[in-house]
Amino acid sequence: MIGFTLNGQPVTTSAAPTARLTEVLRDHLGAMGTKVGCDAGDCGACTILLNGAQVCACMVPAARVSGAMVETIESDAADLDRLRAAFLRHGAAQCGICTPGMLMAGVDLLRRVPEPDEREVQDALGGVLCRCTGYRKIIAAICDTAAPETSSAEGIGASVTRLDGQAKVRGDSFGADYWPDGALTVVALRAPHAHARFSFGDLAGFARRPGVAGIFTAADIPGRNAFGVIPAFADQPAIAESPARFRGECVALVAFEAGTEPDLTDFPIRWHPLEALTTPAEAEAPGAPLIHPDRAANQLIEGRVTKGDAATALAGSAHVVTGTMQTGYVEHAYIEPEAGAAWMEGDTLIIRACTQAPVMDRDDCALVLGLPPERVRIIPSAVGGGFGSKLDVSLQPLIGLVTLKTGRPCRMIYSRRDSMTSTTKRHPAEMQGSIGCDAQGRLTGLVFDGRFNTGAYASWGPTVANRVPVHVTGPYLTPHVTARARAIHTHGPVSGAFRGFGVPQAALWQETLFDQLAEKARLDRLEFRILNALRDGDATATGQAMQAVGIHDCLTALRPHWKRALSETVPGRGVGVASCWYGCGNTSLPNPSTIRIGLSHQGRMMLHQGATDIGQGSNTVIAQIAAQALGLPLALFTLIGPDTALTPDAGKTSASRQTFVSGRAAKAAAEALRARLLRLANAGEGADMALDGTTLTITEGSTRRTLDLAALPRDAHGYALTAEETYDPPTSALDANGQGTPYAVYGYGAQMVELEVDPALGTVRLLKITAAHDVGRAINPQLATGQIEGGIAQGIGLALMEEYLPGRTENLHDYLIPTIGDVPPIESLLIEVPDPEGPFGAKGLGEHVLIPTAPAILNAIRHATGVRLTQVPVLPHRLLEALR
Repeated sequence: MIGFTLNGQPVTTSAAPTARLTEVLRDHLGAMGTKVGCDAGDCGACTILLNGAQVCACMVPAARVSGAMVETIESDAADLDRLRAAFLRHGAAQCGICTPGMLMAGVDLLRRVPEPDEREVQDALGGVLCRCTGYRKIIAAICDTAAPETSSAEGIGASVTRLDGQAKVRGDSFGADYWPDGALTVVALRAPHAHARFSFGDLAGFARRPGVAGIFTAADIPGRNAFGVIPAFADQPAIAESPARFRGECVALVAFEAGTEPDLTDFPIRWHPLEALTTPAEAEAPGAPLIHPDRAANQLIEGRVTKGDAATALAGSAHVVTGTMQTGYVEHAYIEPEAGAAWMEGDTLIIRACTQAPVMDRDDCALVLGLPPERVRIIPSAVGGGFGSKLDVSLQPLIGLVTLKTGRPCRMIYSRRDSMTSTTKRHPAEMQGSIGCDAQGRLTGLVFDGRFNTGAYASWGPTVANRVPVHVTGPYLTPHVTARARAIHTHGPVSGAFRGFGVPQAALWQETLFDQLAEKARLDRLEFRILNALRDGDATATGQAMQAVGIHDCLTALRPHWKRALSETVPGRGVGVASCWYGCGNTSLPNPSTIRIGLSHQGRMMLHQGATDIGQGSNTVIAQIAAQALGLPLALFTLIGPDTALTPDAGKTSASRQTFVSGRAAKAAAEALRARLLRLANAGEGADMALDGTTLTITEGSTRRTLDLAALPRDAHGYALTAEETYDPPTSALDANGQGTPYAVYGYGAQMVELEVDPALGTVRLLKITAAHDVGRAINPQLATGQIEGGIAQGIGLALMEEYLPGRTENLHDYLIPTIGDVPPIESLLIEVPDPEGPFGAKGLGEHVLIPTAPAILNAIRHATGVRLTQVPVLPHRLLEALR
C-alpha cells in the first residue's frame, strides 16, 4: 500500500509503484478533476501540486508520492477558490479541459509570487496547453485575483458569467470521466499503413487469452458499415474491411475485462502494403487507381461559382495579380482525446461521449448498429474542445457495438496517437488564380482554382468544396467571378470540418494577393480594402443582395490603429491586415434548430436546449436570449441537456450557427411561452412578469394578476406550461453557376497584426493583434472576445507552426500548437451592425475569428521583409529560404 496526503486528507492505494499518478488519482481514488490529454507530459492538463510544486501527474510514478502531499483541483484551499473566482470573472475557462491544470499551475505561481506580471505568468504556465482561450483571459485572471464589485446585469449585452462555469473550474465531467462499474475496456487495432490489404489469423485463439472479453471486426457489424455527416456521401466504415485506406483506420476492436492491462501484442493480423496515393496530383493523374470505384478521377465533388465574365474583366483590368498558395494538414489538437462509455438501459443503448452533434451521432450509430433511432440515446459529456472534428462519429458506434454484442457496459479512451491518426484534419489546399482592379483600385474580377485533399473518405469534403467558391472573394464587391474548388480523395487522413470549412485557406490566397494589388494601384493596403468593402445592397458572387454588412465598419475601426502602427515601423518590423466574412450555418441546405422551454409547477424555467457547448458559450448565450425574450430573470432558468432523450434537436455545433439559429429558436420559444402566460392573465404585450416560488405575478399599469402554478394541470411534458419552437434560416439552393442565397446571415471581421522578423534565424515574433469583428449584437461581450482570442491563437498556429505529417507528428511534442508565450496582446473591437434575421440582431462569430489571422501575419511578414510567402506554416527554414 502507498500512502500520501491528498488535498489535506490521508489516503492509501494498492496501485503498482510504477502506475502513473493520474491513474492512481482517477481510477483508484476517484479524483476525476485531474485530466489526461497526452500521457507524455506534453499538454499539462494533468498538472497537480506535489509537495507544493507543479508537476505533470502523468509523468509521476505512484511510488514517488509515498508520504508526500498532493493537491488537485478538488482542493478547497482558499487561494485556489479565489483563483477559481477570477477565472470565472475573466472568462478564463472555455471548454474546461485544461482549466484544472491551469488553475493548479496558477496557484503554484501565486503562492511564490503574489502579484505576478504577464511574463511571470507565461513562464509559470508555459507547460500547460490550451486550444480554446488564446490564453489572454487566463493571464488576466491570474494577474487579477482581487474580488471586485459584483454586477447584477444579466440581459442582452451583459457579460454574464458562464452558466456552466462552476463545473469548469472544479474539473468538469468529460468523456473519460464516467463509466459504469465493471465496464469492459475497448481498444482499436489501427492500420499502420496508408493503404494496405490485411487478413486475420487465429482470432479465436487470441480471444482465449486471459482478460480478453471479445474481438470484433467488420463482420460483426449488424447494420450499414458506413457513416458520414452528409448522408448522400456516407462512405466511411466504422471498422474497415480489407483494404485499409489510411494510416490509423480501425480494422478490429478488442474488449478487455476491467482491471486487465490492454495488450494487442501479437494480434493475429497480416499486412500487405499497397501503392498509396498521397497527393491530389497523384490521385487525379490519368490511370491512377480509384480509391472509391464510383468516384471518377478520385474526385469527391466540385463546387463552382460563376458570375459575369471574369476572364474578359481581367483582360481589361488596369492591374492584375496572379499567385498560388499551399496549405497542409492541420490537426485540431483539442486537449481532450475522444472518450466515452456505453451501456444498456432496458432495450435502449446509451452512449455517453464527447460530441458536437448528438442527434447526428444517434442517427449514424443507429444505422451502423441496425437499430431504430429511438433505441439509441446519446448523452454528450462535457466536450474538451472540438473545432469541427467531433462532428464526425469516432468511438460512438464502436462502443455501441461492443455493448450490443456482449450485453455489458464498456468504455473507450483514445490515446493521443489514436486521436491524431484516426480523426479528421483541416483540408490541405493547392490554390491558384488571379485578381484584377481598375485604375482607381476598384475590383474588376477574380479567377480561382482550388484543389483540396479530402483524404480517404468524404466527411465534410462536400461542404468545403461548396463553401470555398462562395467565400473566395472575401467581403469585397467583385463584379466578375469564376471560382471552383475540387475535393480529391487520397490515402491521406480524412479531412473534415475545422473552424472555417476551407475559408481560411482561401483567405490566405486572396488576402495576400490583395496586398500586391493595392501596391500596384498605389493605394494604402487598408484603404484599398475599405474602398472595395461590401455595402448594404451590394450583390455577392452568388448574386445575393446583402443586408447588415459590417465589414466597412470593421475596417474603418482599424484606421487609428493602422496609422499608429505604421508610424512606429522600424526595419525588421511589419504591419499586416486581412478581412473575413463567413456565412452562418449550412450552405443552401435546411439547418433547423428546435428549443423547448417548460415552466415547472415549482416555478423554474426549464430550458431544454440540445446545442452542445464545446467552450464557445452556447449554454449561456442561448439562456440569455431566452430570458430576455421571456422577460424573466436568468437566475430562474435551469439548463436541461443536451441529451437526445430530453432535448429536441438543436442541430450540430458548427458553422457559427448556434447563437444565430438556436438563438432564434430560443427567442421564438420564449416569446410563445410569454404570449401564453399573458393570455392566461388577460394582459397585453407590455405587461411585466415576476415569478416568486409558485406564484407568477403579471403587472400591467395599476392592474396586478397572479397565477398559482401549482394549481395548473400537467401538460404532455410534465410542466405547467410548455412552448417549443423551431427556426430554419431562409436560404435557397445554388444553381449550376453557384447563384442563389446560400446563407441568411453573414458575420464580418478584420484583423491587424504587428510583428518583427529575425532575418538571421527566420523566426517571427508577434507584438500585437488588433481584431475588429461585427457580431451584429454582442449577446455576451466577454464570451465574444474569448472566441476572438481563441480563434486568433489557432490562426497563429496555422500561419507559423502547425503542420500534421502522418507517421511523424502524432503527438503534442512533435506537433506544435501555440503556447501561452506565443500569443501576443490582443485588442478586440466589437462592432455591432444588427442583422434583422438574427436574435436581437446577433450574428455568428466562432468560425470567423480564425480566418483573417494567418493572412494578416503573412502580409505583415511581407511588409517587414518584402517577401511574399506562398506556403504555410511559415516555418523558419521556409522563411530563410524565401529571404535568400
